[in-house]
Amino acid sequence: MAVKILVVEDDKFLRELITQKLDREGYEVREAIDGEDGVKKVEEEKPDVILLDLILPGIDGFEVLAKIKENPDRKDVPVIVLSNLGQKDDIERGLKLGAVEFLIKAHFTPGEIIEKIEKILGEKGGSEKP
Repeated sequence: MAVKILVVEDDKFLRELITQKLDREGYEVREAIDGEDGVKKVEEEKPDVILLDLILPGIDGFEVLAKIKENPDRKDVPVIVLSNLGQKDDIERGLKLGAVEFLIKAHFTPGEIIEKIEKILGEKGGSEKP
């Protein structure tokens, strides 16, 4: 069974870029374009990993992260924050809310994002590759 990844990102170009890369790597990808859609898709899709932007229309990524971690059935799903927010306070807040990684968009290529996902899945006890 393929590993399911939910990409919560409002930037269409970036979302499609990441989605295409994940798709080529054999992952099953789902997309959400805002915070509310993200929370809903977490419930419906039950992803194995979530890539979460913080600056989203509607409810922001911090709130999405808090809602995911409040749900006993989803709180163990690894969340990788992928944001333009790079301030120490933002990073600490994201990690404190339960993100396993905080990646600043400008510093990571889609390939490096895949490497982070594979590392997290390996640590989680899942397979390295889908």
